[in-house]
Amino acid sequence: MKIVVKAKTGSKVEKVERITEEPLDLPGLVRESPIYKVLVKDVPVDGKANRAIIKALSKYFDVPQGRVNLIKGESSKTKIFEIN
Repeated sequence: MKIVVKAKTGSKVEKVERITEEPLDLPGLVRESPIYKVLVKDVPVDGKANRAIIKALSKYFDVPQGRVNLIKGESSKTKIFEIN
Protein backbone atom coordinates (compact mmCIF):
# COMPACT_ATOMS: atom_id res chain seq x y z
CA MET A 1 0.00 0.00 0.00
CA LYS A 2 1.26 3.48 -0.85
CA ILE A 3 0.60 6.37 1.51
CA VAL A 4 1.33 10.08 1.47
CA VAL A 5 3.03 11.50 4.56
CA LYS A 6 3.15 15.13 5.55
CA ALA A 7 6.15 15.32 7.85
CA LYS A 8 6.57 17.69 10.79
CA THR A 9 10.05 17.51 12.28
CA GLY A 10 11.36 18.97 15.51
CA SER A 11 8.06 18.32 17.25
CA LYS A 12 7.71 17.97 21.02
CA VAL A 13 5.72 14.75 20.58
CA GLU A 14 5.86 11.83 18.16
CA LYS A 15 2.52 11.07 16.58
CA VAL A 16 0.96 9.52 13.47
CA GLU A 17 -2.55 10.47 12.44
CA ARG A 18 -4.62 9.97 9.35
CA ILE A 19 -5.90 13.26 8.03
CA THR A 20 -8.83 13.95 5.76
CA GLU A 21 -7.91 16.11 2.84
CA GLU A 22 -8.44 16.39 -0.88
CA PRO A 23 -6.45 13.71 -2.73
CA LEU A 24 -3.08 14.85 -4.00
CA ASP A 25 -2.26 14.49 -7.68
CA LEU A 26 1.25 13.04 -7.48
CA PRO A 27 2.78 10.86 -10.22
CA GLY A 28 2.77 7.15 -9.43
CA LEU A 29 0.16 7.49 -6.71
CA VAL A 30 -3.44 6.40 -6.62
CA ARG A 31 -5.53 9.51 -6.06
CA GLU A 32 -7.30 7.88 -3.13
CA SER A 33 -4.07 7.02 -1.31
CA PRO A 34 -4.42 7.76 2.40
CA ILE A 35 -2.71 10.87 3.74
CA TYR A 36 -1.03 10.84 7.15
CA LYS A 37 0.55 13.53 9.27
CA VAL A 38 3.64 12.29 11.08
CA LEU A 39 5.24 14.33 13.84
CA VAL A 40 8.73 13.34 14.98
CA LYS A 41 11.21 14.84 17.43
CA ASP A 42 14.24 14.41 15.17
CA VAL A 43 15.40 17.16 12.83
CA PRO A 44 16.08 16.64 9.12
CA VAL A 45 19.84 16.24 9.38
CA ASP A 46 21.67 13.25 7.85
CA GLY A 47 18.38 11.39 7.31
CA LYS A 48 17.53 11.25 11.03
CA ALA A 49 13.99 12.54 10.52
CA ASN A 50 13.28 10.05 7.72
CA ARG A 51 14.48 7.19 9.92
CA ALA A 52 12.27 8.46 12.76
CA ILE A 53 9.28 8.61 10.39
CA ILE A 54 9.92 5.03 9.25
CA LYS A 55 10.10 3.93 12.89
CA ALA A 56 6.84 5.76 13.73
CA LEU A 57 5.02 4.31 10.71
CA SER A 58 6.22 0.77 11.46
CA LYS A 59 4.88 1.09 15.00
CA TYR A 60 1.59 2.62 13.82
CA PHE A 61 0.97 -0.10 11.21
CA ASP A 62 2.53 -2.83 13.39
CA VAL A 63 5.00 -4.00 10.74
CA PRO A 64 8.80 -4.37 10.81
CA GLN A 65 10.75 -1.24 9.84
CA GLY A 66 12.16 -3.10 6.83
CA ARG A 67 8.66 -3.19 5.31
CA VAL A 68 8.33 0.62 5.32
CA ASN A 69 10.08 2.13 2.30
CA LEU A 70 10.50 5.79 1.38
CA ILE A 71 9.70 6.01 -2.33
CA LYS A 72 9.73 9.75 -2.97
CA GLY A 73 10.41 12.97 -1.08
CA GLU A 74 13.63 12.30 0.79
CA SER A 75 14.23 16.03 1.33
CA SER A 76 10.61 17.19 1.12
CA LYS A 77 7.94 17.62 3.77
CA THR A 78 5.51 15.65 1.60
CA LYS A 79 6.71 12.09 1.17
CA ILE A 80 5.43 8.88 -0.39
CA PHE A 81 5.96 5.63 1.48
CA GLU A 82 5.19 2.06 0.53
CA ILE A 83 4.23 -0.34 3.29
CA ASN A 84 4.45 -4.03 2.40
